[in-house]
Amino acid sequence: MLDEGRRLVDAARSEGLTLRLLGGLAVREHCRSAELCERDHSDLDMVAPAKQARRLAGLFAKFGYAENYDVSTATASSELQFVRPCQHRDRPEAGPAHADDHIDVFLDTFRMDHVIALARRLEIEPYTISLSDLLLSKLQIFRLEEKDLRDIVTLLGDVEVGEEDVPGVINRRHIGRLCADDWGLFYDVATNLARVGEGAATFALSDVQAARVRIGVARLIAAIDGAPKSVRWRLRARVGTRKSWHGPVDDQG
Repeated sequence: MLDEGRRLVDAARSEGLTLRLLGGLAVREHCRSAELCERDHSDLDMVAPAKQARRLAGLFAKFGYAENYDVSTATASSELQFVRPCQHRDRPEAGPAHADDHIDVFLDTFRMDHVIALARRLEIEPYTISLSDLLLSKLQIFRLEEKDLRDIVTLLGDVEVGEEDVPGVINRRHIGRLCADDWGLFYDVATNLARVGEGAATFALSDVQAARVRIGVARLIAAIDGAPKSVRWRLRARVGTRKSWHGPVDDQG
């Protein structure tokens, strides 16, 4: 499935379109320790600019995918879905068979428990959204599942936490800025970073990876705590958890 995702990104690039992976397969793209990040994936999650949405249908059609218009209608055209019959039903080496192959495409913005704007940040990495946004897409989850915790530990164990938007680096300043403007996002990211710090020991990490995770968590906590908070953040912080701070989500990808 990762190979399929890369083929789609390359095909889009050849046609002047921008398409990037997110979710667990995007984590897999950056994973250096396969034994940690290896897990089943049921679909492809991707991001594209909204202005290119109609051209994407033609691209996916070349790979045998048809659009499921119900998803576009249900999400007010903020998300698209493309489906085709499962291509590896008789190839057990390619993974478990399922009813169909489907691709969820977010347009401009990743919307799950919180909203993450991506439209201007799709050129940082060649095949995935930026590592900062990829990590944030996992840290923003209100009810963190084991697979998401595994993805977070994988990223922090394999990737440097720095302060620039460059390939191969998690930009903690970017994450800090976003959390400083949105108290709800701040709360869930801080909560999940604490969980990562407590739960990392449950994974078979090397000493080097474990140290990277600890350092990465510490740097991220310092970034979100230290970033100057907006008036909006401070007003919302007064309300705290007495009012819901996240959106309802059916699936975290």
